[in-house]
Amino acid sequence: MAQLAQANGIKVIISSVLPAFDYPWRPGLKPNEKIPALNAMLKQYAENNGFLYLDYFSAMADDRNGLPKKYANDEVHPTSEGYSVMQPMIEEAINKVLKMK
Repeated sequence: MAQLAQANGIKVIISSVLPAFDYPWRPGLKPNEKIPALNAMLKQYAENNGFLYLDYFSAMADDRNGLPKKYANDEVHPTSEGYSVMQPMIEEAINKVLKMK
C-alpha cells in the first residue's frame, strides 16, 4: 500500500504498532516481545523507502512494553486519553510529511 500510495503522489506515514503487554481475550501470545520487533521492521522499511516513521510505541509504552491502563482500559484499545497522546503526534507528522519532497 505504501509503494502504491507513493507511486500516486500520496505522502506516506508509517506508524508503529501500539504497545500491548498481553491480549486479555487470548493470553500468552507475548505481544510485548513481538510488537517491538515488528516496529523495528516498520521503522527500517520507512527509512529505506523515504517514508516518515511515527513512533507511538515509545511515547505510550510502560516498563512492560504494554499500554498502561491510563491510555487503554483493556491495555490494548486506546481511550480518549490515549488518543489525546496520539493526536498531536499525528498532527506533527502530517505537517512534517507535507513539507517533504
